[in-house]
Amino acid sequence: MRFTSTPRGARLARRLISHRLNDWGHPYTSPTNETVTLITAELTANAVRHGHVPGRDFHLRLTAEAHGALRVEVTDTRAERLPVTGIPDPEGESGRGLLLVDALADDWGVGPRPSAPGKTVWAELHLRSSERPSVGCGPHPSAP
Repeated sequence: MRFTSTPRGARLARRLISHRLNDWGHPYTSPTNETVTLITAELTANAVRHGHVPGRDFHLRLTAEAHGALRVEVTDTRAERLPVTGIPDPEGESGRGLLLVDALADDWGVGPRPSAPGKTVWAELHLRSSERPSVGCGPHPSAP
């Protein structure tokens, strides 16, 4: 899905992910839904804050990977502004998003946007076999 690079766009993206996970068998209050939704919130907020180019949107993709992981990808158009983790200012109001992603995700990274200028920041959460929905429940996992 494509969203405007605004706080409203980030909020709508986060809500879409939570709804989709619920449809895929991960209820709203489940640890999986809450964790992936928080990761999405941080990645989309970073896309809006650090990856914004006027007139350009960010893209969001959620997939259920064959190896049993949920993968969130957020693509923006600012290739020169790569995400970095660091120690945030204890008095500061920002700078903790990637620390949260790093703590919550089993893996995350950044790569070039495949079809245009920009970058894709992704994160994966590996699911235990008991958390994997049975095949055929809800929409196809690769649909956004």
